Amino acid sequence: MDEQEQQLRERVRNSALASLTRREHSRTELGRKLASKQHPPELIDETLHWLEELGYVDDERFVQVFIRASLGSGKGPVRISHELRQKGIASGHIESALAQADADWFELARELLLKKYGEPAREGKEKAKQIRYLQYRGFQPDHIFCLFDR
Repeated sequence: MDEQEQQLRERVRNSALASLTRREHSRTELGRKLASKQHPPELIDETLHWLEELGYVDDERFVQVFIRASLGSGKGPVRISHELRQKGIASGHIESALAQADADWFELARELLLKKYGEPAREGKEKAKQIRYLQYRGFQPDHIFCLFDR
């Protein structure tokens, strides 16, 4: 391997490590980020494999961290699932991780609704507005409508 190839390899690795120092990334997400910087695909694959061997890239850990952070910011399971799929995580892995998450989705939806609006509205435009808000946050219909049936 000549010096120029070695320098390019180091540049790709340093770019990947710089991204990982800011926050966790999924393997797919980091690969896309490196590709957007016009790095050669073979070096991207090599770098991702190297990072996985070192334990710096771990999709399972990424999913757990992402779910915890999303719960803290009041996101529901639909939105979390959607965002993880966009980051290249397989649907089966997402479903499993959400099932294992220690989350009371009904309680989280209730807390968000109370924090933003106070008591749930009983009818009309205000009720529709509150329902849309919880849908946007990523809650399923059964999480939402039980709040308004009380």
